[in-house]
Amino acid sequence: MSRHFALLPAAGVGARMGVEHPKQYLAIHGRPMLWHAIRAFEQHAEIARVYVVISAGDAWWDGYDWSAFAKLRVLRGGGATRAESVLNGLRACAAEVDGQDWMLVHDAARPCLTQALLDKLLDRLDADPVGGILAAPVADTLKRQTDAGRIAATVPRAGLWGAQTPQMFRHGLLLQALETASNAVTDEASAIEALGLSPQLVESDLTNLKVTYPRDLDVAAWLLERG
Repeated sequence: MSRHFALLPAAGVGARMGVEHPKQYLAIHGRPMLWHAIRAFEQHAEIARVYVVISAGDAWWDGYDWSAFAKLRVLRGGGATRAESVLNGLRACAAEVDGQDWMLVHDAARPCLTQALLDKLLDRLDADPVGGILAAPVADTLKRQTDAGRIAATVPRAGLWGAQTPQMFRHGLLLQALETASNAVTDEASAIEALGLSPQLVESDLTNLKVTYPRDLDVAAWLLERG
């Protein structure tokens, strides 16, 4: 049977947070945000190993205690973009992972992933020929802006989803997709789509938030308290 591995690209700087160090190390309940993201996979029985891809010059990783995680392996090969970090991580773990094994690529800045959402993702995708992603249907009314910052049009939201992570694809397929992808891909699913394949959407919710702005830290802390 195919195994399941998590891969967390964590080489970014999080410029929109307006802080002097990478946002994955910002504290939530006394632990770096990345610690909480790793824990979701450490706790799940179906996850064989958790790979975290950091930059070669990361000066923060060794300052934290990761000893609670038996499945963790750090890969110091982060790239200039998310896609490059994921690709480097896939290459680095290729000797330990079969091409048919599942890789669950997850944002280091999504610390509130629940076991229930992980269960749902694995259950829906384990027999899928392509793989898929967690995503939430768009609820807000969408507006397209003009160059002057005014409303140009209202965009119908029917059929629109906000992509989340984990994004779950087989190692060999994802490696192929990222090796041939253009610089325009913003997530793993878009690289798979470029191969002419259609990943499955697995419905999530907004509790699986991505911490992007400073106020999001308070929301994440609140969610983790009640998780």
